[in-house]
Amino acid sequence: MTDTDERLRRWRLVLGGGSADGTGHDLTGRDAAMDRTLASLYGGGGGAADRNGRTQERSAGLGGSAPQVARWLGDIRTYFPSSVVQVMQRDAIDRLGLSALLLEPEMLEAVEADVHLVGTLLSLNKAMPETTKETARAVVRKVVDDLEKRLATRTRATLTGALDRSARISRPRHRDIDWDRTIRANLKHYLPEHGTIVPERLIGYGRADQAVKKDVVLCIDQSGSMAASVVYASVFGAVLASMRSIDTKLVVFDTAVVDLTDQLDDPVDVLFGTQLGGGTDINRALAYCQSLITRPAETVVVLISDLYEGGIRDEMLKRVAAMKAAGVQFVALLALSDEGAPAYDREHAAALAALGAPAFACTPDLFPDVMAAAIEKRPIPIPEA
Repeated sequence: MTDTDERLRRWRLVLGGGSADGTGHDLTGRDAAMDRTLASLYGGGGGAADRNGRTQERSAGLGGSAPQVARWLGDIRTYFPSSVVQVMQRDAIDRLGLSALLLEPEMLEAVEADVHLVGTLLSLNKAMPETTKETARAVVRKVVDDLEKRLATRTRATLTGALDRSARISRPRHRDIDWDRTIRANLKHYLPEHGTIVPERLIGYGRADQAVKKDVVLCIDQSGSMAASVVYASVFGAVLASMRSIDTKLVVFDTAVVDLTDQLDDPVDVLFGTQLGGGTDINRALAYCQSLITRPAETVVVLISDLYEGGIRDEMLKRVAAMKAAGVQFVALLALSDEGAPAYDREHAAALAALGAPAFACTPDLFPDVMAAAIEKRPIPIPEA
């Protein structure tokens, strides 16, 4: 195949055929089968506009037939890599209204599992028939286990280091001196004529029996737009709860508040204890979180919310100000996901920032560093917008 033929082939697959594509290129074999799977979702008769989602006109479709959808799910895994499969599945659920079909066990077994699918399943949880729930839990379990493998080791290592550093003592015995940090802190006292540093201040690590236990409260908005954040937060909550030096509480809320701390040993139980959707009352949730705080100076509160408040705005801000005045480290995450810039209430985010409570979107890979900074009471590493 010449370079020209290959370019025409690619453009034909992108544009979707019909009189408007302008390529005059016919597809055969595997290419024709691939094009049919694309046409079933994005349409085949409306040109490039169909493939880019700018029109609803379709010459083919998946309809409401579970067997037909199951075959299509198998086809897209045959022709496309996993990352593309996940995008196409999300598009099928959103564009063609296939959520109801995910209530069928055979459909769930055919779907490529990812964070977004878990969010969809959780939103359907209350409508899910008993025959489907076991399969749904298995799907969620697979995603959660994969996330824990990816995130747990680094999170524990990062936070263990932060806890050790937070226990540092100012008058250490010789065996407890952290020489690396002591030297760096005293470089200005270097005496070139003697080729040495005279340490004015010794920095040491506290021994294990001197380490101060930290309290962490994760307060998670379970409105529908926060689905991916709920999944990641539940996994991180379970990881934090597994660390003996951190006492972790996990609270989810919409207009009601639910404490899921007693389920933290299994993030799947946490996720099925949530109810995605509904309104938002951040003020009520923070009031409950305040009631959990017994050692403000050793407490980190992480609010994960897009800040669209349906409760009492001024009371919400007063609660944050009161917690910070008492010594609580307060962080607001507008999202905890890899989905890019989220929609959020900019006025509330600015108001929190004015109180010294940073509000920003956070990726799962950055979360351990954010928590480490909060534990050590260092400036929070806020990513650039």
